[in-house]
Amino acid sequence: MKYIMVAIFVALALLTFPKKSSNIITLSPKDTILAFGDSLTYGYGVNPIESYPSVLSSLTGHKVINAGINGETSEAGLKRLPTLLQDKSIKLMILCLGGNDILRKKSMSSLKNNLKTMIHMAKEKNIDVLLVSVPNISLFGLSPLELYEEVANEEDIPLVNGVLTEILGNPTLKSDQVHPNALVYKQIAHKIYESLKENGWI
Repeated sequence: MKYIMVAIFVALALLTFPKKSSNIITLSPKDTILAFGDSLTYGYGVNPIESYPSVLSSLTGHKVINAGINGETSEAGLKRLPTLLQDKSIKLMILCLGGNDILRKKSMSSLKNNLKTMIHMAKEKNIDVLLVSVPNISLFGLSPLELYEEVANEEDIPLVNGVLTEILGNPTLKSDQVHPNALVYKQIAHKIYESLKENGWI
């Protein structure tokens, strides 16, 4: 009877706890993470060691390449990405791009296509992708942009959603009208770190 109860408990545990996706490979110590994006990735307004990629590197113990460019649009990022993906040590790309497309009122369909193309580029190199959503900016403030959920679902990749909407909507958490302060970059790094653990990369 005791063995039957143990077997039942194990079966319930397997049903209760989420399984790691078979498409995600746990990073080895030598694997590199590519943080690709614009000023939010670069760490505009703070010291380099306070940027989210730098903090994330400390949290994970992995090398994290800060490939953020201030003011970059998704179109420019699409042209820049192939060279970076030549680094064979890169096994995960964190993609956070689109804020400048929104600010400059560029086509949302083009933004979506550019994001999907960048994801395809990474997948072709056997590089996993974690997408970080960027909020929509309107006269009524910030709101989640469904485009990122659509991309994540269509490409079957994890999404960190809503963290920037919550943070950038609070003036006390920003270094200027758009960019976070050092404390917030740290919070972003911790949110991404939690997602890396939840999805089985670390």
